[in-house]
Amino acid sequence: MSAAPSAACDTRSNNTYQKLLDCVTLEGVREHQAAFQKIADNSTDPVYPGTRAAGTVGYAESVEYVAGLLRDAGYQVTLDPVEITFNFPAELRQLTPVTADYETGVFTGSGSGEVEGNVIPVDINLTGDRANTSGCEAADFAGIDWSGDADIALVQRGTCFFGDKAYNAEQAGAEAVIIFNQGNTPDREGLIVADATSRTDPANPTGPALFVEHNIPVVGASFADGVALAQAGSTAYVQVLPAETRTDYNVIAELDGKNKDNVVMAGAHLDSVIEGPGINDNGSGSAALLETALMMANLNPENTLRFAWWAAEEQGLVGSADYVAGLSEAERDRIALYMNYDMVGSPNYIFMVYDADESTFEAPVPVPAGSEAIEDVYESYYTAVGEPYDDTEFSGRSDYEAFILAGIPSSGLFTGAETVKTPEQEAIWGGEAGEQFDPCYHLACDTYANVDLHALDVNSDLIAFAMLTFAYSTESVNGVPGKRVPGPKFVLSEAAGPEGTFAGEGAGAALGAVR
Repeated sequence: MSAAPSAACDTRSNNTYQKLLDCVTLEGVREHQAAFQKIADNSTDPVYPGTRAAGTVGYAESVEYVAGLLRDAGYQVTLDPVEITFNFPAELRQLTPVTADYETGVFTGSGSGEVEGNVIPVDINLTGDRANTSGCEAADFAGIDWSGDADIALVQRGTCFFGDKAYNAEQAGAEAVIIFNQGNTPDREGLIVADATSRTDPANPTGPALFVEHNIPVVGASFADGVALAQAGSTAYVQVLPAETRTDYNVIAELDGKNKDNVVMAGAHLDSVIEGPGINDNGSGSAALLETALMMANLNPENTLRFAWWAAEEQGLVGSADYVAGLSEAERDRIALYMNYDMVGSPNYIFMVYDADESTFEAPVPVPAGSEAIEDVYESYYTAVGEPYDDTEFSGRSDYEAFILAGIPSSGLFTGAETVKTPEQEAIWGGEAGEQFDPCYHLACDTYANVDLHALDVNSDLIAFAMLTFAYSTESVNGVPGKRVPGPKFVLSEAAGPEGTFAGEGAGAALGAVR
């Protein structure tokens, strides 16, 4: 990237690779991240100040910031309304054999209620490698007396979806569920609060998950607090207030191309978690995509361009799922491809591409034909600029899920979340082995300082490069002919191939907290 973009960048058609990559600068991307940080810092939200979480003042002002810049640049901007679930802070207090208040939070999909009663551990493992299937099967709850009117199931993270654990507990007769972290690695020690709306389909265990909502409170706890709650004779108090339905907005920006029936689309989620401002997750993807869009505003492309900033990804991919569900079949058919950018500047990064060709991970979801061609562009670019890369599972665990389930070719970039970097990965990408790819993942310290500038620089260029490539031709993806990008040809190298640092590991080894 150029450190000093030309003054002409905002007014000319940046229709060559050289022009666009000179204009999409790290400085410009960081200005947007600084704006997101300021929005969080200045948020007067009465429940979750200091964040840009769904349903808050901080999110609304993030929408206003992004939409305002895009309108000024000449895009057709639509604020697409999305109903989101707004959860208030929860309470978790142990009453016996010790008295303590514990940090907690509400899992997405939780019911509400106030429960004071016995804590019943379910097939937990507090020793050794702490491997467990706690709560993953209905049989785990068999032989336990759940006939009381205030039974609290204590289950441990591990193996299956959080939604499986909560669903099975409710079916057994529990009145509340505490899910505590696994404790097997440093990244699985702290408080866990995540999405519990996914449940394994009994008829197709390896296929797409079923959606589930719960009628009882489902809250999180750290491993240490789970150990305390697992003591014999433990009783506790759990409170989850009734959630509110609020309206947030996806920001959709469109630039007509000569072919209005062939839409090249890219997106990034705009919301943070309630714990902090979310400047890497996902102010990095949001900022890089925004700067790319602004620098492409004067283009006269072959294909129509559509950029999206999604609401409520942290609540379970709500904004993107709502958007795709609202499209007619004809509108879906217009979308040639979708590219997703969720966490592209992690401070202890490795470069990763969604593994559409399944060279490392067998995908647990359908991979639409043409997705491999998008992956090829990313991988060839990394090779051309001398950056090693690896695969991350093509899992659908970000905003591309709804697109792939609709059969739309998709791919994306990722630099890592809570997974711990290995010595092998440190030798390839630098950073620090033994630390998470993002040590501030879903924490208050995910601030403007929580980024690796080199990773963000390289990926911002690649986001722009891929968008310009497909702006002129998607023939490699869907067979629709276009034309070569104007100007000097950018020579892509044959992709070097993934480094293979996840080979032989469990599915989704590079992903964030999902199970």
